[in-house]
Amino acid sequence: MSKTTDLTKGKITPVILGFFFPMLLTNMLQQIYTVADTAIVGKGLGDDKLAAVGNMSSLTFLIFGFAMGLANGFSIIIAQNFGSKDYAKLRKSVAATVKLFIIFSILLTVISMATLRFLMDVMQTDPLILDDSLKYGYVIFGGLAVTLSYNLTSGILRALGDSKTPFYAIIISSVINVVLDFVFIFGFKTGVEGAAVATVFSQAVSTVVCFAKLRTIESIRFTKADYKECGSFCGKLIANGIPMALMNSITAIGCIVLQYFINGLGVAYTSAYSACSKYINLFMQPACTAGFTMSSFTSQNYGAKEYGRIRSGLKVCFAIAAISYVTLGACMVFFPRQLSLLMMNGEEPVALASEYLPICGIMLFAVDFLFVFRSGVQGMGRPTIPMISGILEMAIRILVVVLFIDSLGFNSTAYAQAAAWVGALIMNYLAFRHYIGAHSENKKAKLSKKHIKAAQMG
Repeated sequence: MSKTTDLTKGKITPVILGFFFPMLLTNMLQQIYTVADTAIVGKGLGDDKLAAVGNMSSLTFLIFGFAMGLANGFSIIIAQNFGSKDYAKLRKSVAATVKLFIIFSILLTVISMATLRFLMDVMQTDPLILDDSLKYGYVIFGGLAVTLSYNLTSGILRALGDSKTPFYAIIISSVINVVLDFVFIFGFKTGVEGAAVATVFSQAVSTVVCFAKLRTIESIRFTKADYKECGSFCGKLIANGIPMALMNSITAIGCIVLQYFINGLGVAYTSAYSACSKYINLFMQPACTAGFTMSSFTSQNYGAKEYGRIRSGLKVCFAIAAISYVTLGACMVFFPRQLSLLMMNGEEPVALASEYLPICGIMLFAVDFLFVFRSGVQGMGRPTIPMISGILEMAIRILVVVLFIDSLGFNSTAYAQAAAWVGALIMNYLAFRHYIGAHSENKKAKLSKKHIKAAQMG
């Protein structure tokens, strides 16, 4: 059985769907057990504990988003080398990726642990939930290297066309996570830190599964010489990874600003926002997965200079995102109260969430389509525009909340999300059209020159 998948060959729709569905199940399982975490904490420990865990979501997005951006940026270079069939470069790029991730794991762990209390204060964390937020945060950030290792190993596998192994890893880790949640919270009465320990441990298991698969792939098995000689690749990886990491972190800063205003409204609002964020993240997963698929598909075909396949792949991924919006956006619009009651007990946070979810559900198409176009741009090794779009997202979120929080209250944060999605979508759509058009024209010009030269020689 092939240990890698060449996305530059074969019929496009079956190739994309064969890659998409295992990764979709992977991402959905991740989100489902995140929702399960939230539901177990909310129902088992109460809305205040849920607010404490939810209060950490923006900060974890800030740090984990940076790490995921690095992993995605590095994996694009790996996928391009795999697509071009340059296995010497492939081994060195993998070696450089491992070296850089060791460095960034240490740096991010130290920074996140050292600044956690300060950031809690900056976000106006309510004293009622501060201690629990810190307990949860120190465990999660203390295990940051584990999370980064999973991002690294699964990212390399996806770059090589393997979306099945991460799926198997998440099946195992999801079961472990949910079981440990019940054991720690209901059995040992550990509180929110038990949920954090369960998360870190389950991610360690998924890392082991992915790493075991990577060891069997000969084309990326680098030597000590590759590791020592990969310095020139580090610069290229950083040039592609840092903008993507900053894009995620800048977007997260905008979310932290939203969290700041929400925390200022009271604990009920923090609980409602936590539940709504979990559902938004869950329901955007099919489109997000279509984006990851577009990234891997584009990267390999860009390396192989198959620009026509990239255009065709976009249509398939866009169709997936559209179907996702119609089905899952409708759930948020028509069943907001039922969704809210699955996570929360109090009438006030349930009522708040029931107003918030339909607004985001109607506008979910913007973020769904954003994932596809942005990933296409990134897959072509063009991370600058997506990074700038992250800055735009942050600016729009802050501007809308500042202008409308007094008149619209909690719902202003929902409108801020929607406006940010639309702004970023427009920028990445135009960038994709520009870059793919430029490459297609260049390829046509080269082919035309070859034909002219052949005619002259003939």
